[in-house]
Amino acid sequence: MRAPRRSTVVCRVGGLAPDATTLHVLARLHLTARRIGLEIRFRDASGELLELIDFAGLRGTLCVEPRRQPEQREQRLGVEEEGELGDPAGG
Repeated sequence: MRAPRRSTVVCRVGGLAPDATTLHVLARLHLTARRIGLEIRFRDASGELLELIDFAGLRGTLCVEPRRQPEQREQRLGVEEEGELGDPAGG
């Protein structure tokens, strides 16, 4: 018999408050998922929530990804490109 294939559940947590209740819920979800053979990943966590998870010592246990901000990176690239395009070619 083969072992069942593990599935991954992705949960976006960007709108959750960084407090003890949220931390408790995330830990319980992680534990429940493991018990039924699932892997759970938490995405879009705020900086404050990540700090709380670190403080509680759960960073290595919970799979949490920080919130990404692609809009800011795109703007910076756009400004850099504009500056390069405006420079004279001959120096």
